[in-house]
Amino acid sequence: MDVVRIGAPLRAPRLTEESAALDRVIVGECVAELEKLPANSVDLVFADPPYNLQLQNDLKRPDDSLVDAVNDDWDQFASFKAYDEFTRAWLSGVKRVMKPTATLWVIGSYHNIFRVGTVLQDLGYWILNDIVWRKSNPMPNFRGRRFTNAHETMIWAARDQSTKYTFNYEALKAGNEDVQMRSDWTIPLCTGEERLKDGTGRKLHPTQKPQALLARAILSSSKPGDVVLDPFFGTGTTGATAKYLGRHFIGIEREKKYAEGAIQRIAEIEPLPEATLVPFMTAREAPRVPFNALLEKGLIKAGATLTDAKGRVKALVRADGMISFKNGKESHAGSIHRIGAIAQGLEACNGWTYWHFEVKGARKPIDALRGKIRAELAL
Repeated sequence: MDVVRIGAPLRAPRLTEESAALDRVIVGECVAELEKLPANSVDLVFADPPYNLQLQNDLKRPDDSLVDAVNDDWDQFASFKAYDEFTRAWLSGVKRVMKPTATLWVIGSYHNIFRVGTVLQDLGYWILNDIVWRKSNPMPNFRGRRFTNAHETMIWAARDQSTKYTFNYEALKAGNEDVQMRSDWTIPLCTGEERLKDGTGRKLHPTQKPQALLARAILSSSKPGDVVLDPFFGTGTTGATAKYLGRHFIGIEREKKYAEGAIQRIAEIEPLPEATLVPFMTAREAPRVPFNALLEKGLIKAGATLTDAKGRVKALVRADGMISFKNGKESHAGSIHRIGAIAQGLEACNGWTYWHFEVKGARKPIDALRGKIRAELAL
């Protein structure tokens, strides 16, 4: 077994006896190497196993030119039974190293994904979704005897039915024009400069996946600092994307030429700034910030004036964290919420959005100041 360590991304966790050494590429057979990893040590798995394409002859275009198809030894199996046994072995090994909160992504084509799905369920995995990766630039069906194979299928599964898994629903929705992310993803094949080449200029790996596909999977189901395992590492798209997004990775790859290409590729990756990776929080998940914290941080000063959005209603910020408001001859003092409600003649009010402060001639809700404190807490 060969092991190569690559620079760790943000916040490397302290290793314990139950932790795996991180940010490395292991050269070896995946089933054997999985047995050497500690149990319950990874947060997310992305697996791109052999598809068992069963190509009997060379694939040619109508002009008899040869198609650069997948005909490598690692994709050859003697029978469906042999392929199923291999699938059961690696999925069993993966399940052992997954944390109770971990999930698994596995990608395949019509040749293998249904067999993989059966084994997943036999082993007790709980399928959460099947995602259709629709290729915007698929390889055509050269002989015209079948439909163009324009998609692949990804299964997203939890370790078991009781798993409390990570799903960054709100962040995905916000990045998708405030519409729920669907289970059909249109992403182009890996081409151009992203495609790794060998010394002759030919593609290094026949099925290199696009980094955009891995980014969406990793961002949807993990958090910064999590450990992502790929038991069929290939040219390291999973590791490169994980490092870029502030996650840790472990890659297992049996072909040394692929592993070497992956190592060089990942070494050149610079992680994104930590501030761009802070997990999205809903209002319910966000840490509680009292109004008084704004005074303590110097974001609002005692004696400052708060107004409503139009600047018509005014309140004075007191040193004790309350605000005071005069309504005719009556004076009132209390929390931003209570005084906001009194000012409007309502039973209740969200003072964070009602009250505004002025900066450079523009009024902004004090909730923007609370957001600054929450961002600091998240970091």
